Amino acid sequence: MRRINRNDDCWCGSGKKYKKCHMEQDETLRKLGNELGMKIPRDIIKTPEQIEGIRKSGEITRGIFDLVEANIKVGMTTDEINTLVHEYTINHDAIPAPLNYGGFPKSVCTSINDVVCHGIPSDRKLEEGDIINVDVTSILGGYFSDSSRMYIIGEAKKEAVELVEAAKEALQVGMDVVKPYAFVGDIGEAIQTYAESKGYSVVYEYGGHGIGVKFHEDPYIAHVGKKGEGMILLPGMVFTIEPMLNQGRPETRILKDDWTAVTRDGKLSAQWEHTIVVTEDGYEILT
Repeated sequence: MRRINRNDDCWCGSGKKYKKCHMEQDETLRKLGNELGMKIPRDIIKTPEQIEGIRKSGEITRGIFDLVEANIKVGMTTDEINTLVHEYTINHDAIPAPLNYGGFPKSVCTSINDVVCHGIPSDRKLEEGDIINVDVTSILGGYFSDSSRMYIIGEAKKEAVELVEAAKEALQVGMDVVKPYAFVGDIGEAIQTYAESKGYSVVYEYGGHGIGVKFHEDPYIAHVGKKGEGMILLPGMVFTIEPMLNQGRPETRILKDDWTAVTRDGKLSAQWEHTIVVTEDGYEILT
């Protein structure tokens, strides 16, 4: 990589001079890298144009969730949810990223009760008291945005409602520690500490991930961990946080469809997710 002079255009594509844009940050990264004995990558930092593209994609994803919320009900099949998601996405000039990704056969993931993630829509009808995670990833103009929400069908048991609420709070707890020069491990420790204080376990076999110009990029975001460990967080990094909380044990198993992950003990699981970007003083939710 060639050395950039202070009066050159910044490498990020902002159109600003390097000295007025990323020069100070790069100098900080070099110092931090020397102190930590590691090279801190900058190639995963998104440009302002890329962040805006992801933000616009996120608007599609949010619209899908609002549509699902207005229609989801007892007796609805998860295939009908898939149809809602697919048609809304296509009608807004976007592409449903899950469709045919690695052979996944549908446009959205629908994970009910003990399904942790990657549930495949089917003719399964929603029943009173079910909890369901709907996981949406949209591609608009080549930019990806990924998010998921929980929905409670009718009147659910108190323990199910409390799990859903705790999973949502765990996401917020994880996001709240995101800031420049924090670490991925800070996110994991915050989520794990909160979840375990509520009596839940955190799934460690799946995590969040970088996203933007690809479905899955660096960094990997573990939802368990230790403060000060893992990759350093930098302004312009875009990734998902998506903690999965289980009532019982954290372990999962994969069903014969090679996609659906369920809790090993058959107990309930819940998950919420956002795509976020690290800003100069914290974070911004893009979904």
